[in-house]
Amino acid sequence: MKCLKVFLALAMLMALAITHSATPVEEQVFFDNEEDSAKETSSDVSFLANEKQESLRGSNRFLAQNPRATVTCDKYPRVCRAKGSPGRDCCRKKCVNVETDRLNCGRCGRKCKYSEICCEGKCVNPRFNKGHCGGCNNKCKKGSSCTYGMCSYA
Repeated sequence: MKCLKVFLALAMLMALAITHSATPVEEQVFFDNEEDSAKETSSDVSFLANEKQESLRGSNRFLAQNPRATVTCDKYPRVCRAKGSPGRDCCRKKCVNVETDRLNCGRCGRKCKYSEICCEGKCVNPRFNKGHCGGCNNKCKKGSSCTYGMCSYA
């Protein structure tokens, strides 16, 4: 009987945690200086006020929640320069670093092969490249070779 009570209490606690985690969280907008933030936040609010909510017939109740204000880098490129951003470049509405991103290596949309990584905006194979042996900028000494990602393996 005690096991059943503990199980039910645990199930209720999990249900409460799930409903609490499903509540929307507002996204923060980062700007370089305060003057630009005042201008752009006022235009963001007017843009969001003009949006109409479409019919939710047949959709999930989690989708019925109010839409959040999303700031994408295609409209606001300064988002990518904010502290904590994954990169300074905007590719397909996402902030990326084209120097290290395998899906946008050197420029947007340029993908590296499966065995390659992106180092300094170029796709390289770290298993056999002397200049990037085992990882970016790991150079082998003169006269040694890169084999299986290790300098002078055999």
